Amino acid sequence: MEKLGSKFSTSFQNKVISSILSDRSFTRQIYDIMKPEYFDSESSEWLVKTILKYFDDFEKMPTLDVLKVKINTIERDVLKTSVVDTLKFAWNHLESDDLEFVKEQVLDFCKNQSIKNAILDSVPLLENGKYDQIKKNIDTAMKAGQDSDIGHEYKSMIVERYEDTVRNVVSTGWQVIDEITQGGFGKGELILFAAPPGIGKSWSLVNIGVNAMKKGKIVAHYTLELNEGYVGQRYDAVLSGVAVGNLKYNMEDVKKSVENVSGDLVVKHYPTKTASVTSLKAHMDKMILQGKRPDVVIVDYADLLRGPTKEKRHEELEEIIEDLRGMAGEYEVPVYTASQINRSGAEDDIITGTKIAGSFSKMMTADFVVSLSRKIEDKLAGTGRWHVIKNRFGPDGMTFPSKANFSTGQIHIYNDDSIDGKRTTNQMKQGESLVRKELAQKYKEMSGDIDF
Repeated sequence: MEKLGSKFSTSFQNKVISSILSDRSFTRQIYDIMKPEYFDSESSEWLVKTILKYFDDFEKMPTLDVLKVKINTIERDVLKTSVVDTLKFAWNHLESDDLEFVKEQVLDFCKNQSIKNAILDSVPLLENGKYDQIKKNIDTAMKAGQDSDIGHEYKSMIVERYEDTVRNVVSTGWQVIDEITQGGFGKGELILFAAPPGIGKSWSLVNIGVNAMKKGKIVAHYTLELNEGYVGQRYDAVLSGVAVGNLKYNMEDVKKSVENVSGDLVVKHYPTKTASVTSLKAHMDKMILQGKRPDVVIVDYADLLRGPTKEKRHEELEEIIEDLRGMAGEYEVPVYTASQINRSGAEDDIITGTKIAGSFSKMMTADFVVSLSRKIEDKLAGTGRWHVIKNRFGPDGMTFPSKANFSTGQIHIYNDDSIDGKRTTNQMKQGESLVRKELAQKYKEMSGDIDF
């Protein structure tokens, strides 16, 4: 069944498939602009997606035997039958006399289908008043099939590479981090928070989400540990400054804080190890259809995603991290996630990159990596340390003192030479003093006096 009437008939579209199957050079030329969703029938869409995926993996066209194996994996009988019929037509027209004409019309076909899809996608956006997004979608669709853009032309695009829109960053809300990353993080970038359990990774990610919402951004927060409602309560706490345990007694303050935020948030929970990066993409597509295209994506956290089955765990983690960064580029968003550290780094004052689980692949792939450390004395003093391990956009290797109130979840990070930074450093020392006194008291109770 065709989606909309079109001058590009079902027969034409099936001959596009014939052209793809019969001419590898042609397929290579149109690979970047051809999308399976341009085809009106589900069977044609399935075939094109399968053929292009095989071409991407093996740099050659699938044989008829390969396609038969792929078709046998289709669970829906109606779709399977339809795919077989479409493939028969395409295969029988591999040497059709009009294939050269079809190839000449492919760019117009891509533009036509892209505009048609953009119009269909605009319906929910129109209902939600997302006029700017509608215009952007239509403008993008108008450019479909135009392959004149070969990339950034160095000599002729001097001004363009210094425009503010080059990275189009979203502030983290922490001035000290923004200062060393040229304002925050932008589309296609992967940011990693590393820390031992219970140190504040999840709270840090919530702070990122809150600060993005304050900037009018839409946040997609994927949680693989905590349930959706509780994550929502954490956002309430950070926004309102009300302790989590007291939120239900201060509902008016909470509502007022939420209403005053110009951005929006969608929290989606997946049980541990059940969701893959593909699952996250599918959910983001659903958000986009409902007019809520994410500006910032948070994944709490990468180690709990399901990756491709690998013999070694570090290989699985490597692919997950690479897929997350790929997702950031595909959806043009910054993606924030977190990772556990090795046991050996749990009590370190400063956690370095070698202490991150699966550290090599994560360090290679992520654009910005920061570790969080809070020893016993820090927990007593409400302090911590943020150590910048990797930074593609500025300096790294520095350590910043921080204050954290985990009743409200609010986290502040300071330059160590600022007034607040010096005050926080002094509080760290007070925490160390408290620990020494407690140890002295326990020792005294057990075996006698000791001087500290």
